[in-house]
Amino acid sequence: MDRQLLLSGLVDYAARFHGTTPVVSCDSTGAVRRTDWAWIGERARRCATALGHLGIVAGDRVGTLAWNDHRHLTAYYGITGIGAVLHTINPRLFDDQLAYVVGHAEDRIVLYDPAFSDTVDRLRPRCPGVEHWIALDPGFDALLDAHAPLEVWPEFDERSAAALCYTSGTTGNPKGVLYHHRGLVLQSFAVCTGDGHGVSSRETVLLVVPMFHVNGWALPFATAHSGARLVLPGPDVGPEALHRWMTGERVTFSAGVLTVWLGLAEHLERHGLDVPSLQRVAIGGSAAPASLIETLEDRYGVTVSHVWGMTEMTLGSSGMPTAATVARPVEERRARQMKAGRVLYGVELDVIDDHGRSVPHDGTSRGELVARGPWVAGRYYLGEEGGGTSHTDGGWLRTGDIATIDPEGYLELVDRAKDVIKSGGEWISSITLENEAVGCPGVSEAAVIGLPHPRWQERPLLVCVRVAGASVTAEDVLAHLAARVARWRLPDEVVFVDELPHTGTGKIQKTALRERFAGHVLPTAGD
Repeated sequence: MDRQLLLSGLVDYAARFHGTTPVVSCDSTGAVRRTDWAWIGERARRCATALGHLGIVAGDRVGTLAWNDHRHLTAYYGITGIGAVLHTINPRLFDDQLAYVVGHAEDRIVLYDPAFSDTVDRLRPRCPGVEHWIALDPGFDALLDAHAPLEVWPEFDERSAAALCYTSGTTGNPKGVLYHHRGLVLQSFAVCTGDGHGVSSRETVLLVVPMFHVNGWALPFATAHSGARLVLPGPDVGPEALHRWMTGERVTFSAGVLTVWLGLAEHLERHGLDVPSLQRVAIGGSAAPASLIETLEDRYGVTVSHVWGMTEMTLGSSGMPTAATVARPVEERRARQMKAGRVLYGVELDVIDDHGRSVPHDGTSRGELVARGPWVAGRYYLGEEGGGTSHTDGGWLRTGDIATIDPEGYLELVDRAKDVIKSGGEWISSITLENEAVGCPGVSEAAVIGLPHPRWQERPLLVCVRVAGASVTAEDVLAHLAARVARWRLPDEVVFVDELPHTGTGKIQKTALRERFAGHVLPTAGD
């Protein structure tokens, strides 16, 4: 027998067999609502009916401009369940980019959180194709109450479009990445495996990563798939709020970008707090410094795993330790833990040289990381190219990352192809310097760019942001780095700024930093 792999099957399963498992939510007003998977499933069916009455049919795009709460989760399944396309819109984009992605996606309806009312007011005249702007507030609840739940989810081809997410648009306009039902369901399987995130019905998952960012790293699907207890914190994911959710709801697993966990660890340390139920966290976006891993694991008993992915594929690796890794001495175990996880089944990763030839997976040979698999985008939405990625002749996605892969499948990101620094014929990894710099007490963020040098071609400039109230100096940072990296790789200068420029998805904008420091002369330029 064969059945189509559809997202409606996930929420159906959770509602039927884990119906009483709690789903706890906080909206942008601070109101907390305690529901369960049966309620989410029923509301999703009402949402599907309401959208149908508004004229939405299979293939139509419905945008969401929303935080992580129960209404957004309801829309996730109500939209995709009838074959329409869930277009999660990143509210951190600029107005021009927001207007562009809404128009490019041809959204017929946009569901928005009331917190974004001002943004919506500015967008309305610029998005004439949107027929309905619907606030996710009590009025949305009333709309759903007025419609009976859809009795039977429709069946259609599992390769039909399910979700649409746009890149952050660091070069040119954002590019759309379309995901189909089959790929997302398969990805939820990967997330639920022990070597993925180990999401099961025994877990309580705090969804910190935004649902508008790459489908919340597939966790809204994996939690339904497994019937896990789910906590949706709304817009406030500061350290105080996270600690309150973790202790109050006995959270066992969470995932988010590095800055989230740096802030939480600092908060715990400063106030002498604990997170007794928390067992594991997954960190993506950039690598955690060894000091953070040691703090979370040795002091709080929280296992740290790195994950790697991108909009074009969501999840490609996960750092859950293997039995062989656990059995190794702590230094060797931590060395593997510092890498970007292990290749997950369902995605193939390879490293190629400048001629497109695969290099050995020996943990040393480096090249550009490429990927392929059932949840890797074959092309951009509407066939557009650009945005820093393309495909090889063999159909692999070129990620733009320079990496190594070892015999056990551990992935190490050396740098972005456009960010690596060539100094005197040797390569310097900006990622390594940044990761080590963030481990220096008093440094909250760090970025490294290469500046021209008359003798060495390029040399690194390290740009740092201090922790609020910290008095760390350039000499302190250099002394910290000197014990951890080769002398010739040390930055020629350390400068401090109030803040670093970020994209809409929170990544540091190296292009903006290069523009800012274009005329900067390194103190060694006369060497």
